[in-house]
Amino acid sequence: MTTKWAGVFPALTTKFKKNGELDTQLLEKHYQMQLDSGVHGLVVLGSLGENGALTADEKQEVVKLAVTTGNRRVPVLATVAETTTAGACRFVDRATANGADGFMVLPGMQYVSDSRETIQHFRTVAAASTKPIMLYNNPVAYRVDTTPEMFAELANEPKFVAIKESSEDVRRISDIRNLVGDRYQIFIGVDDLAMESLLLGAVGWVAGLVCAFPRETVVLYELIKARRISEALELYRWFLPLLHLDVSVKFVQYIKLAEAMVGCGSEYVRAPRLKLMGDERKRVEKIIRSALKKRPTLPKV
Repeated sequence: MTTKWAGVFPALTTKFKKNGELDTQLLEKHYQMQLDSGVHGLVVLGSLGENGALTADEKQEVVKLAVTTGNRRVPVLATVAETTTAGACRFVDRATANGADGFMVLPGMQYVSDSRETIQHFRTVAAASTKPIMLYNNPVAYRVDTTPEMFAELANEPKFVAIKESSEDVRRISDIRNLVGDRYQIFIGVDDLAMESLLLGAVGWVAGLVCAFPRETVVLYELIKARRISEALELYRWFLPLLHLDVSVKFVQYIKLAEAMVGCGSEYVRAPRLKLMGDERKRVEKIIRSALKKRPTLPKV
């Protein structure tokens, strides 16, 4: 496949009403806000999108809404995070029919697969898909590590066009490049390693804090790609306390709180997640308020 993905792809939150139902109006509003801010793609139903808390039908409703709102201006990637390979293939089939432009595929959830099982899962999902695929590596969260050597083994499958690398080891970007050259479009998936990873050769960023700060994220990406390093570094240093919120067990609650505080979302999550309280909430609010107080004037890109 000749698909070329690059740029800022928000890992979007899923919006809920107070009663727990999907808030489709707020979802549509948020997708439009991201598009108006210049993002280069939309990723729905990821970890930040509370994939595991949604029913099969709700997932398809989210896909359809993103596709309709995007109106083919940018690619819409649906995250495949099912517990079985068969379930992943069923999801791919339905999401393809509902207009997804591609998929971000995780290993089978809950089970910690070995390298042979992980590779077979990815290949089976690819066989079920007519769309391009981004492979998602996040051993920190999911305990399954797709190593550079495994990506080299998977390189003969043309549907695998991109990698979301979230191992928190920026050396992986160079290791993958050394093994397979530019075979894959590499995206960084860890917010507070974004600048380092983009400078090392990543072409895109599956971002989290973009949900609350889309324009800052896009401008930072454009500055780095243009090698306007001093300007990028100044913006990155302002952004870092917020970006650190992406690497926590409660990153969903943290980022949804940021969305609520900037006026583009709500804090509603689905149990077992709960809204933040007490000292933890005060700490995160302080980080967000401090960033908003010092919010920079963005350079033109």
